[in-house]
Amino acid sequence: MRKIILIGGGGHCRSVIDVIEQQGIYEIAGIVDVTSKIGTTVLGYKVIATDKELPLLAKEYKEFCVTIGHTVNRSLRKDIYLLLNGLNVKLPVVKSPHAYVATTASIKTGSVIMHHSIINANARLGESTIANTGCIIEHDVEIGNHCHIGPGSVLNGGCKIEDDCFIGSNSVLLPGTIMQKNSIVAAGSVIRGPVEENSMYAGNPGELKKIKRNG
Repeated sequence: MRKIILIGGGGHCRSVIDVIEQQGIYEIAGIVDVTSKIGTTVLGYKVIATDKELPLLAKEYKEFCVTIGHTVNRSLRKDIYLLLNGLNVKLPVVKSPHAYVATTASIKTGSVIMHHSIINANARLGESTIANTGCIIEHDVEIGNHCHIGPGSVLNGGCKIEDDCFIGSNSVLLPGTIMQKNSIVAAGSVIRGPVEENSMYAGNPGELKKIKRNG
């Protein structure tokens, strides 16, 4: 099996480990985390290094997966992904064997497709995006880079999600919804109209709650 290094040893890492084990493609060679975690284990896999040692690991290993949880603070996951890109390693798509991905769908590097998610016909997912457990990404949906589609969320046909967006668990975006970059939809929301850039929407129907000052 091909060896792979995971970066980030928290809860999302544990979920991705389960996906990787069921794929049967990769052998997890180790996990990268903070200094205080060196020598500890995550579901039996050892924490072997910190982020500072990624350039050295890139000389020994060819494939990496960012397993840092994609919360509303997306910068750490994105920064590590971009760092790895600069080291010329491979960032494969990790896809659960229990997910459905249409033959006409496309998924770019570094993305993770979790258990029981559905990626339907002609959907497009960008780099380093998480399709979390049980989400439904319908036909012709376009999702940018570094996005998180929360567990149980439904993106109906023709939605367009720009880069750096976060959609909370069990949210619904009605057909054709446009979500501009760096925005958030809170868990359980129903979105009937466009989501402005650098903003947060919540509720049913979803309403603008605030503009994020830091973008």
